[in-house]
Amino acid sequence: MATTTLAEVTAELAALDDPKAREVNARHGDDHGVHLGALRALAKRLKTQQDLARQLWSTGDASARLLAILICRPRAFERDELDVMVREARTPKVHDWLVNYVVKKSPHSEELRLAWFADPDPVVASAGWALTTERVTKKPEGLDLPGLLEVIEAEMKDAPDRLQWAMNHCLAQIGIEHAEHRERAIAIGERLEVLKDYPTSPGCTSPFAPTWIGEMVRRAG
Repeated sequence: MATTTLAEVTAELAALDDPKAREVNARHGDDHGVHLGALRALAKRLKTQQDLARQLWSTGDASARLLAILICRPRAFERDELDVMVREARTPKVHDWLVNYVVKKSPHSEELRLAWFADPDPVVASAGWALTTERVTKKPEGLDLPGLLEVIEAEMKDAPDRLQWAMNHCLAQIGIEHAEHRERAIAIGERLEVLKDYPTSPGCTSPFAPTWIGEMVRRAG
């Protein structure tokens, strides 16, 4: 499908739109109506098409942007281009996919992590925290883990929801991956009680950091 046009793809997305799926997604703050499985199947047929990905993103439509993320070349985006895209990605699913599937694979990820970490926009800052959590897990050398715990202890309790979630994830990963900081990470989680009462499905791990840390450490050994 190398010659597929934007008009053809947007028409197919419109045909795949499911009002019931849109209604369910809206409860989570998302505004797309195409099932993710259908999006992935379409992306598999289209394969990587960077120009088409940019065109799909420019439509502003959430389903089109999710598809763009699936068919793009992450390393082809410039640093400033990714900065604009993160600021445009206002819904949770588009934001999460953009950060996890594109920005994390970009050669500009560390520069963007530093730029976004303390951004006044909490959604953009949450992207900086997500990239920091990636480093906590995979490349912690050079990170000030005690300093991160200080910021989390001081700011997580009152942070907006998406920023709070990203900070909590970082707290949990510090406790899981770094035994020397585990006791303090658990203590911070217990004192702040962030997500302590978050509803958790049977068989899933609670996002409450002390529970999350304890369960992952238990599984590891």
